[in-house]
Amino acid sequence: MLRLTEVQLPLDHTDAELTAAILARLTVPEADLLGYTIYRRAYDARKKSAIIFIYTIDVELRDEATVKQRLQGNNHVSITPDTSYKFVAHAPAGLSERPVVIGTGPCGIFAGLILAQMGFRPIILERGKSVRERTKDTFGLWRKRELHPESNVQFGEGGAGTFSDGKLWSQVKDPKHYGRKVLHEFVKADAPEEILYVSKPHIGTFRLVKMVELMRAQIEQLGGEFRFETKVEKLHIEDGQMRGVVLAGGEELAAKHVVLAIGHSARDTFQMLYDCGVYVEAKPFSLGFRIEHPQSLIDNCRFGKFAGHPMLGAADYKLVHHAQNGRSVYSFCMCPGGTVVAATSEPGRVVTNGMSQYSRNERNANSGIVVGITPADYPGHPLAGIAFQREWESRAYEVGGGTYDAPGQLVGDFIADRPSTEFGSVQPSYKPGVHLGSLNTVLPDYAITAIREALPAFDKQIKGFSMHDAVLTGVETRTSSPIRIKRKDDDLQSLNTRGLYPAGEGAGYAGGIMSAAIDGIRVAEALGLAMLAD
Repeated sequence: MLRLTEVQLPLDHTDAELTAAILARLTVPEADLLGYTIYRRAYDARKKSAIIFIYTIDVELRDEATVKQRLQGNNHVSITPDTSYKFVAHAPAGLSERPVVIGTGPCGIFAGLILAQMGFRPIILERGKSVRERTKDTFGLWRKRELHPESNVQFGEGGAGTFSDGKLWSQVKDPKHYGRKVLHEFVKADAPEEILYVSKPHIGTFRLVKMVELMRAQIEQLGGEFRFETKVEKLHIEDGQMRGVVLAGGEELAAKHVVLAIGHSARDTFQMLYDCGVYVEAKPFSLGFRIEHPQSLIDNCRFGKFAGHPMLGAADYKLVHHAQNGRSVYSFCMCPGGTVVAATSEPGRVVTNGMSQYSRNERNANSGIVVGITPADYPGHPLAGIAFQREWESRAYEVGGGTYDAPGQLVGDFIADRPSTEFGSVQPSYKPGVHLGSLNTVLPDYAITAIREALPAFDKQIKGFSMHDAVLTGVETRTSSPIRIKRKDDDLQSLNTRGLYPAGEGAGYAGGIMSAAIDGIRVAEALGLAMLAD
């Protein structure tokens, strides 16, 4: 097949017009076109009066060799690359050893899936509950202020990404096309087929729940085993080699090969790893607020007269500002047509995050507005970033009234440095509720200063971004893991613990569903090859 890039068409084009554009690019008669597949579809909205779609198309032709030779040198025509997934190992019959995967977020699920597809029958451990039980517990905090420390937005089957926008794109380098494997497995698990070609695919929480269950069923059919509400309390390490994991209650599972896919909020497990001697170091992360605007404001700014067009959906944005105090402020995890959610995993603390359903049809747009933090801001112990996060989460809990309400402030009042007393045209979506006042004390002074400077600057890119009635809700602290569990570049094993494979967001090697899933595939491959070599 041949791949055509930069095929441009107006927003309201027909299938016939797309076919005509393909034929014109190749200069072949329609009879020679046997079929085509859309590999990617993006839009260019830089000219709001003339938004266009840009396609990458894989084409099947009657005489491909002749056309290829004739178009040699055309930068927008090439041979379609092979993006099919190829397994690097297969478990021998009768293999008694079973690898262990800790965590069932995107990284853990894909590590478990690849290991199962290669025949290694992984045992997958999850401290939280299965995805449907976990969803009920999560709603318990949102609706009844009842926090379940082991079953919430952070812990449970599906990981933190389950309660998110379900974004499935990433900027990680992917020369082996692992991302295509991820998307195809999601489609097999009942995700919409459009995720295979739209430029910014997403799924949403309700669809993710069913998909996670279907992927679990596939792993179990292949010999994998899931154990929920099973927390790893200790690693059994001898002379720098993994020997097993000790579970809550004292049971030990023998295991020489363990994938550590624990997510960015497993703070007690981070401490356990440090205590067991696994090499851990501090890493940068970010903290800030959630901001909410009317989704219509974002749509109108980005799409102009085409706002609300069904082919465009709800508009998103990506913003960055370098403040005079040296801090970088940027939008994070933007959720079009979504809600702000309570995301704490510890009692007496408030954490915010953003979530959207597949439809993205809620009234508000929300995004994190966060400030970069480095280990220089919390010097000392490798785990000092955890204490730093907890300090501001506890402060947010207190300022919010001590009931899991989040502290909030209108953007106009925040910029003017005066407390807010009542909401305007934007009603916040955070549940259980938002307690208005001043946000000055829920983040470090340098973060408050930088965000206060950034909001008017963002207004120059999105008119109305600093509108008085937009709502800030605090605090966003779980942007990424505060630590990195370092691993070797070649075999992906811990620097000082053979057989331990740190992976995904919690280990500091991913950020988001797609990059975490890709990392899970990479680690599963490395582990499978190591098991065959032992």
